[in-house]
This record gives sequence, structure tokens and C-alpha cells, in this order.
Amino acid sequence: QVQLVESGGGLVQPGGSLRLSCAASGRVFSIASMRWFRQVPGKERELVAAINTSGRTTNLLDSVKGRFTISRDNAKNTVYLQMNSLKPEDTAVYYCNVDLMSAADSYMNTYWGQGTQVTVSS
Repeated sequence: QVQLVESGGGLVQPGGSLRLSCAASGRVFSIASMRWFRQVPGKERELVAAINTSGRTTNLLDSVKGRFTISRDNAKNTVYLQMNSLKPEDTAVYYCNVDLMSAADSYMNTYWGQGTQVTVSS
């Protein structure tokens, strides 16, 4: 009944930019924290960025500070990850992760997007 749909991944040269989007659709009642994770083969999934319900508080992985920005549009149930000055080590599958209450539930559940590939290479 609830889906997270990601978009915006792709191939980019070092120093380039990409903007990821993750939209929650379906019977969404409310959304709390929203996050972006990334994972490379053979490694654990790591938290890249998080944003609170209001959007006023964000947290970023140290290695992406000054280059990545997380934001959200509560009217669109969407979270964004603006990625600038991309480096080859940013190559990974990026997943959005959202704490959300559907119209059918009385409690928050955590949902994952399907993942989108980001490749930084010349």
C-alpha cells in the first residue's frame, strides 16, 4: 500500500553532480525521519544523511560534509540528496529509508526504497 520510489542515479564524472529523489506514494498518513544509505558490494550499508520531520535538523556522514545536502518536501512526501563534487569512492547503490505511518496502521514502520545506482567514473 505504501511505496518508496527512487530516481536520479546514473553515471557521472568525478567532480560532477547528481540529485537523488525518493517519493513516498500510496496511503501515507504521516512521515517522520527520512534517510539515505549507500552500499557497495562486500561492505555493510552505511548511513549517508538523515533529516528530521520538520527538515530543520540534518546529519551527514563526515566524508560527504560540504559536498552532499539532504532536504525534504513534506507536501510531496519526498526526500532529496543533492550530491556535488562527486568522487569515485561515492560509487554505490543508494537507498532511501523512511519512518512512515500508513493510513492502515496506528504505528510507524520503516520502509526502504528499491535502490538506485550511482557510479562516479571518468
